[in-house]
Amino acid sequence: MKKTIFALSALLLSSTAFAQSELTIENPYARATPPNAVNSAIFMTIKNDGDKDRTLISATTSAANKVELHTVIKTDGMMKMREVESITIAKNSDTVLKPGGLHIMLFELTGPLKEEEFIDVNLNFANGDKEVFKAPVKKVMAGMKHKM
Repeated sequence: MKKTIFALSALLLSSTAFAQSELTIENPYARATPPNAVNSAIFMTIKNDGDKDRTLISATTSAANKVELHTVIKTDGMMKMREVESITIAKNSDTVLKPGGLHIMLFELTGPLKEEEFIDVNLNFANGDKEVFKAPVKKVMAGMKHKM
């Protein structure tokens, strides 16, 4: 009986914590890869309905051995991808992770990312909070133009 009450209490607490989250992950997806590709990326919009800035400090997924937060910057007329230590999601606003801008880079993939599959993603924030979700794998057309 005590185990049942404890399990039920834990379930209610985790549901309450999730319901109180001020962050919403919208339209996440991972880029599909050809069979021998070793890298990919994850994109999404992170909506912060809270009254405090939130700071994304890392991400993990079992689909890759190494995961980094990245941005794209223009240096000497060339677009270059660079790792960033964190991504701030300002209070009461949206932060868009997109091709050609902020994104989550996946290195050393554990296998090809196939269209219509899903990968588990964990986002880790500076305050200790975590957001866990499944990102669908989508085919992204090569040569697409991205607004900066």
